[in-house]
Amino acid sequence: MLFNNAGNSTYMGIKLVVFDIAGTTLKDDHKVTAVFKKTFSQFGYAIPAKHIDPLMGYEKSYAIRYVLETMTAHKPVQDNLVYAIHQEFVSQMILFYQQENLEVLPHVEETFTALRQEGIKIGINTGFSRDIAQTIISRLGWEKNNLIDILVASDEVPLGRPEPFMIHSMMHSLGITDPLQVAKVGDTEVDIREGQNAGCKYVIGVTTGIFSRGELETYHPTHIIDDVAELIAIVKE
Repeated sequence: MLFNNAGNSTYMGIKLVVFDIAGTTLKDDHKVTAVFKKTFSQFGYAIPAKHIDPLMGYEKSYAIRYVLETMTAHKPVQDNLVYAIHQEFVSQMILFYQQENLEVLPHVEETFTALRQEGIKIGINTGFSRDIAQTIISRLGWEKNNLIDILVASDEVPLGRPEPFMIHSMMHSLGITDPLQVAKVGDTEVDIREGQNAGCKYVIGVTTGIFSRGELETYHPTHIIDDVAELIAIVKE
């Protein structure tokens, strides 16, 4: 690693690291799944957690439709039902994050700081809609304290994960044209596929969320880590 006289990094590799939220940077403990289950139950659907957990990280309207179609033997699901369930989920999720004692995962904020000191931008993306994501980020003070550079949510792009649009949107906003200057970090299958579809140089699975190391391995990320701080060495390779 080289530095100029002002202390700024002249490292020319990774320019942007994109992090997921729940399970990657914020401790979750199946709490999002619990809110999903509660929301479905209000509409008369008893959905086991095993049908919800694999969909963590997906855009939530897509996840709701997928669950409903699975429970109804893939019969068409009315758009107004998906919309109503999603609106209730958003309301409950915002209330949850406004009231919950949010716990940032170990070494996340220190990692943000270390990367930004190297001149690397920090992006946050999510399967949540913008209003949920902004509630979290505002409560954590990540924008106010200059810990992150950009936030993009799934409802701000044409399609959410595993499509690469959120990452591409960040790259465009930050003036980055080469996906080989981008690393993606997440705890789910769909995080990994998003990074792969975007062409990121590093697609890093982290075991702090919903998927085990063995489950992450099946999707062939470039790396799997147990602590987000481990990615600092990876992006300097």
